[in-house]
Amino acid sequence: MDPHLLRKLNAARRDRQAVIMLTDLADGRNRLVMKGDPVTGDLGDAVEKTFRTGKSSAVEAEGQRFFLNVHVPSPRMVIIGAVHISQALAPMADMAGFDVRVVDPRTAFATPERFENVELIADWPEDALKDQPIDAFTALVAVTHDPKIDDWPLISALQAGAFYVGALGSRKTHSRRVERLSDAGLRNTDIARIAAPIGLDIGAQSPEEIAVAILAQVISALRKPLQTISTQPAKD
Repeated sequence: MDPHLLRKLNAARRDRQAVIMLTDLADGRNRLVMKGDPVTGDLGDAVEKTFRTGKSSAVEAEGQRFFLNVHVPSPRMVIIGAVHISQALAPMADMAGFDVRVVDPRTAFATPERFENVELIADWPEDALKDQPIDAFTALVAVTHDPKIDDWPLISALQAGAFYVGALGSRKTHSRRVERLSDAGLRNTDIARIAAPIGLDIGAQSPEEIAVAILAQVISALRKPLQTISTQPAKD
C-alpha cells in the first residue's frame, strides 16, 4: 500500500472518521473515500451502502470490479440520566455493540449498584464528556427531564452532527425545549433532528419497553440514516 494512503487511513481511524479503501481489482490501484466525498453512479450507491452497513465487500460498477474495505468507528451511546430507562437501555445497547456511557451529576441516581458493568460518570456532562467528545458516530439519549442537565449535551450533539439525538418528554415539554435551544442559537433545521418524544411508536409503557423503543430507533438511525424518524408519545 502507498505509505501516503496508509498515513491518511490511520489518521482517519484515529480521528473516528469513516473511510473506505477502494481497490480496483483489475489493476490493484487504491484510493481513499471519506464519508461525504462525492462518488457518482453505481459505485456511489455501493459506497453509500458500505458506509451504512459497515461491511466490506467486492462490488461491480461501471463494468469494473472493486473491493471496498470499510473502516467505520464503533458507534457510541451517551445516555444522559441514570434513570430507570437507562438501567434497561445501557445493557441492551452494550449487547447490540455500542460503547455505552451513562452520565448524571446526581449522585443519588448515578451509583455503581444501579449500573453494574456500565461506564458511569457522576458528573455534569460538560466535564464528563471532555475526554470523549460527542461525534458523528455517537447516539445521544437525554432522559433526565432536567434542562440544566439535558440541554448542554443536546446542543453539543446537534453541533457535532451526532447520528442520533433523542430526548424524553411530552410534546409540551419538547416545545419548551425548542424555545430554549432556539434562544441558544441553534437553527430550526438542527433542532428538528431531535427525536422527541423519544423512541419508536410501539406503545411502550414500562421503562424496559421504552428502552427497547429507543434502541430500535437508534439502530434505525445508524443503519437507515435517510429514513424519517418516527416518535412515540411520552409522559412528562
